Amino acid sequence: MPAILPGETDIYAITDARLSLGRPIAVIAEALLGAGVRILQYREKSLKAGRMLEECRLLRALTREAGACFIVNDHIDIALLVEADGVHIGQEDLPLVEARRLVGKGMIVGVSTHSPEQAHAARDAGADYVGVGPIFATRTKEDVVAPVGFEYLDWVSRNMDVPFVAIGGIKEHNIAEVTRHGARCCALVSELTGASDIPAKVAALRAAMKRKE
Repeated sequence: MPAILPGETDIYAITDARLSLGRPIAVIAEALLGAGVRILQYREKSLKAGRMLEECRLLRALTREAGACFIVNDHIDIALLVEADGVHIGQEDLPLVEARRLVGKGMIVGVSTHSPEQAHAARDAGADYVGVGPIFATRTKEDVVAPVGFEYLDWVSRNMDVPFVAIGGIKEHNIAEVTRHGARCCALVSELTGASDIPAKVAALRAAMKRKE
């Protein structure tokens, strides 16, 4: 099955054990996948490599069974070991060209971008998709940059010819506005992993994304 890219689906879920209400990652993943989420990114900043490898093997099995795309944040070695569909890197991680040398042409490489210059550079270096944000202020990352707001999202939606996903502080109450600014796919962390009823939250987010006003 071909890997799914942002724009081919609406919700891009990102894990965070700190925000999961004490629930095991398998419980979170199964709820997300069962609700029809088709892109799942593993992003854990505080775990040891061995634990991350173990969890990624589990998530790779679950996403493969569900026909979903599995992305690993930052850790290219782990992504390769578990045969993930792709990796996602930031501006301060390995350069995209070097990441591509490691993973080859068959793996998705996504890149976080915060400006038109970074988006152009990612596209020209062969990124399969770009992250656009943070749209709003977010506390799910310690090294987060200042919010870019809707100006950059508007620019990307008008000018970029590669798939993109909006990210950063997106919640049920503001996701409709994000989609009105051109985002067809939105990445969420705490709004999903911290929901007491994940399938209900996914349904509510999808309903909000379809609102015209």
